[in-house]
Amino acid sequence: MKFLIPFFVVASLVVPVLGQAKTAPKPGDDIEFLRKSALEIDRQIATFYRAKKLSVPELTDDATFLRRAFLVVIGRIPTAEEALAFIEIEDEAKREELVGYLMGSRGYSSHMTNWAFDLLRLRDGRQGSQATNEPYRNWIRKAMDENMPWDDFVTSLVASSGNGWDPETASVGYYTIDRGMPLDNLSNTMRIFLGTRMECAQCHDDPFGKTERKDFYELAAFTNGQYQQNEQHMRPLWREYQDDQRNRAEEYRVAQLFWDRIYGMSLRGGGKGRIELPSDYQYRDGKPGEILGGRTPFGKTVRLSDRKDSDDGREKFADWIVTRTGEQFAAVIANRMWQRIMGKGLYEPVDDYIEAKQTVHPALMSQLAKLMHDLDYDIRAFQHTLMLTRTFQFATNPNASTLEVGDDFHGRKIARLSSEQIWDSLITLSSGDPDKKPVRTADNRIFVGGRPVLVGQMDMIQLSEDVLALDSEAEVRKYFNGFLAMVKSGGGKKGAGSMSMGMAPVRQYGKDSPVRASELPSPAPREHFLYLFGASDREVVDGASKEPNVGQVLSMMNGYVQRQLVENSGAHVYKSLEGAGSDGEKIRRIYLAILNRPPSDKEMGWMKEEIAARGEQGFRNIVASLVMSSEFLFLQ
Repeated sequence: MKFLIPFFVVASLVVPVLGQAKTAPKPGDDIEFLRKSALEIDRQIATFYRAKKLSVPELTDDATFLRRAFLVVIGRIPTAEEALAFIEIEDEAKREELVGYLMGSRGYSSHMTNWAFDLLRLRDGRQGSQATNEPYRNWIRKAMDENMPWDDFVTSLVASSGNGWDPETASVGYYTIDRGMPLDNLSNTMRIFLGTRMECAQCHDDPFGKTERKDFYELAAFTNGQYQQNEQHMRPLWREYQDDQRNRAEEYRVAQLFWDRIYGMSLRGGGKGRIELPSDYQYRDGKPGEILGGRTPFGKTVRLSDRKDSDDGREKFADWIVTRTGEQFAAVIANRMWQRIMGKGLYEPVDDYIEAKQTVHPALMSQLAKLMHDLDYDIRAFQHTLMLTRTFQFATNPNASTLEVGDDFHGRKIARLSSEQIWDSLITLSSGDPDKKPVRTADNRIFVGGRPVLVGQMDMIQLSEDVLALDSEAEVRKYFNGFLAMVKSGGGKKGAGSMSMGMAPVRQYGKDSPVRASELPSPAPREHFLYLFGASDREVVDGASKEPNVGQVLSMMNGYVQRQLVENSGAHVYKSLEGAGSDGEKIRRIYLAILNRPPSDKEMGWMKEEIAARGEQGFRNIVASLVMSSEFLFLQ
């Protein structure tokens, strides 16, 4: 197996150069910097052990490290070939090389995309509208693929403006998915990026916190005044066809295309910086209808005028979040990444920020925030650093935490896999490495009444640019009538099933499609495996669940596992048995493929008895029992 050693080594060396969003060399490019940073983290943990009089945990064995690393970094178990290669390599540096390989893989960005979708509540469609979040979804995916620095990512979302179909400005989806609910959007922004819970202050002073209702509205002033670009020019035409949609059905469908999928996906109004207190305002520090200027509630104060509108409130709001909140912005994302890698945050919940001095390990929390800043918010390099620590390698601790909240650093706690991790591991067993399969492609075709039109002549990017540039109602009516005539004449019927502008056709996936969770519809349909195992409905931030239910048991016994894995003779797990010279070797390979470890002597004896009694069916029974075992479904 020596030929596989360079495979891991080369992969680890290319990590720093993949998808860097900033051109100048950064600390994250330097593996020595990451090693030294990992060592400093381990020293902080050692200090904690001494202070708490805790013994230093043993390091986990290679098999457990392999499975843990794969599931944590790329969200799936290794293939049988990957597991066999790692287990059989004799190299002291192989763990570090494996981490480098995983960090540079496509699986990393796929797993991070799932995380971002959950965090941002990404849904493919919008209730009550023909608008789509597909361009926004693609923008997020591209940001994860290219490892966009977190500060740039947040700024691009919070300060976004423009055409929702333009790949460069599709981040406006961050606001347009919450159109009509700007205060809820603001609450989520503060919760996600600054770990500050302000939702109660929308209606009243927070009795459990420091936020007053006036504070909330002063902050809301920064993002107030959002609107659809040039929508006033389209509104009269839209109302006409709404009132007469039965008699002019095709005209209505084209008008709906313009209103929902073009104007409805645009964003203008950079933030007025002023806002009116609501009519039910009930406190002495303001009156209903009073105009407030923007003011930030903590960090370095940013104030906006209450006498005149501005048009850069969102830009100033984004800058305040990223650069003027002291340690908080860096600490919140650092703790989120610590939870992601280590299994539990230094403090929890991770979206309820605690100052470093109040955490279980103030020095470590400050060090992690500083590291995030020093790495220029490169969250891949930050996670890479955590993966290089001995702390990540500590054996599983089955005992409850010694602390009421947060991480006690004394070995990883056992936790059930997320629905996405289970799904992506099952398709690995059934179909092999899913990261080698084609990914979901962007679909920019123009649809009217559910069918693509003008294929090969125009796409949604071009159409939206044209329409949003129209400066008067007269121009809108003229363009609309011309476009309608083209559609009615059957323009684009030839080849209507293919992608416009020479792009690849969009990929549609069914419930058994063996593709990563990040490629499937968002949220997962109710009948899908992902939904049954607690995937987020993407209605609320971090809405996933790991609670058990009867449907999960039935799905494992009668659903995808049986159809595509246990009873599928072409499944990858069975192909990995080719060339095995004995029943014992086949059993060993099944264990490596599913549990990523060889069987114990006792387990080998039991499985040989099963093969002797059941013949070839015995191998299927072994696969079924291992996949449904707690060891497969839980992460150590």
